[in-house]
Amino acid sequence: MTTTSTPYHRGERAAQARAGVSERADHVGRSIRDTVPPVAARFLTERRMLVVGAADRDGRVWATQLTGPAGFLRAPDERTMAVAAHPAEADPLAEALARPARVGTIALDPAGRRRMRLNGRSTPDGRGGLNVAAEQVISNCPKYIQRRSPQDRPAAGAPRAVTAGPVLSTLQRLTAATVDTFFIATTGPDGSVDASHRGGFPGFLQAVAPDRLRWPEYPGNSMFLTLGNLELDPRAGLLLPDWETGGALLVTGEARTDWSAEARQAAPGAERTVELTVTGVLELADAAPLTWTDPEYSPANPPTRGA
Repeated sequence: MTTTSTPYHRGERAAQARAGVSERADHVGRSIRDTVPPVAARFLTERRMLVVGAADRDGRVWATQLTGPAGFLRAPDERTMAVAAHPAEADPLAEALARPARVGTIALDPAGRRRMRLNGRSTPDGRGGLNVAAEQVISNCPKYIQRRSPQDRPAAGAPRAVTAGPVLSTLQRLTAATVDTFFIATTGPDGSVDASHRGGFPGFLQAVAPDRLRWPEYPGNSMFLTLGNLELDPRAGLLLPDWETGGALLVTGEARTDWSAEARQAAPGAERTVELTVTGVLELADAAPLTWTDPEYSPANPPTRGA
C-alpha cells in the first residue's frame, strides 16, 4: 500500500476522480489485503490456470499463462503463493521470471465465474517454480466472465513460438476480433505490476489496424487499478488465450484511455475506451495442455455494435 490511509496510488486516484467514483473506490478498497485469507487459499488449490504479468529485460510488459493440475497453486502461508510452474523457453517472460521480479497475477475460475488477483514479488523456488510474496490480494466480482470448464490435452507438446513480429498479421487481427476474453498487465509508479481480466461478446475487442487494438471499458469494481496504472505509465501486455486449441496470442505495447463523451458512445455499455499501440506480438502453440468447453456467455456482457 502506498500510504497509511489508502491502498491506491496517485494514478488510481486520478482515474477514480475522472470517473466520479472516489467514494465508491474508498469503500471497495477496504477489501484489498496483503495476506491470503483461508477462503482464497482454498480457491487457489482448485485452479488450473494462472495469468502472470511482468516486464521483460527490455522493460516491455507482457501477460502470459501458467497451467497445471489442481494443486499447482497453493498458499503455504498467508503471505505467499507457491506456483509449481514456470514459463516455457519460448515465452517472453521466461527470462524475467528466472530471477526476482515484480508480478501481477490473476487466478481465474471460468466454470464458477470467480477470479482472484494476487500482486507481489516473485522469486524462483529452485525447483522449477515460483514463490510470490503477496502485496495485494483482491477478490473480484463475476462480471464479464464466460462460463467454461477445462479439459486435459494428453497429446499437448511443449509451448513453441509460431510467429513473432512487431505488429499483428491479418489472421491474428481476425483472431483478436473473435475473442470473448483477454487479460491485461500494467505497471504502477513504484514498479508494481497488476494483471486484470476483460470479457465481452466476440467483437468487443477490435483490431482497428495491424498496430492497434481497441476495446470498451465496461462498468467494473471502481478500483481502476488498470486504468490508474495507465494514467502514469502506458506500457501494457495482453494475453489472448485460445480456449479451443490451447494456444495463445501475446501482445505488448502502449495503451491510452479515451475518457471523452465520444468514447462512451463508441460501443454499447462503454464508459470509456482504451487503445493499445502494438509494438510486439508472439503467437504460441501449445501454450497450455488444456482446452476449454464452449462458453456460456456472461449475462452482464453488453451487446456489441450491430448485435
